[in-house]
Amino acid sequence: MKPPDISTSKAIKPTRTLLSLFWALIAAFVATLIALASMGSDLLPGEYGGIVVPSMFGLFLVLSIPELIFAIRERMEIRLRRFLILTGASALGLFISFMLHNAFYAIFIYFFGEGFWEKVGLGDEPFFFVFAVIVCPVAFLVGAIGTIVLFIKRRKAA
Repeated sequence: MKPPDISTSKAIKPTRTLLSLFWALIAAFVATLIALASMGSDLLPGEYGGIVVPSMFGLFLVLSIPELIFAIRERMEIRLRRFLILTGASALGLFISFMLHNAFYAIFIYFFGEGFWEKVGLGDEPFFFVFAVIVCPVAFLVGAIGTIVLFIKRRKAA
């Protein structure tokens, strides 16, 4: 006998906790982008930007961890699960890449001297910087949009 196909089953759906975490993560992402965009303007003067932006980023990180754990542990439609895991993992990866970028930058300056990055023709550590600024946000958007599309499809089918 063949096991049931989880990908088409409508009976297995994510819990309210996971859905709440997902929408809170989306809200934290949008709030972080708004805080970054308005930093230094009249909306968010420089002295407040140093408090608000790290706070929003911290909230984004704190919400990504339980969202990822719930997405991994719950049984649900396989495509939805993959998109939710991508959303949580990319949010966590953003923070990890940011930290690794700064750590490698500091380590190379510590061991090779103050002008190391200029000597090798780079102004900064490029790999983790690109990962944190381009790859992880794009992956987050793909996961979030994919999850929302599957939510809409499920609602229309019900």
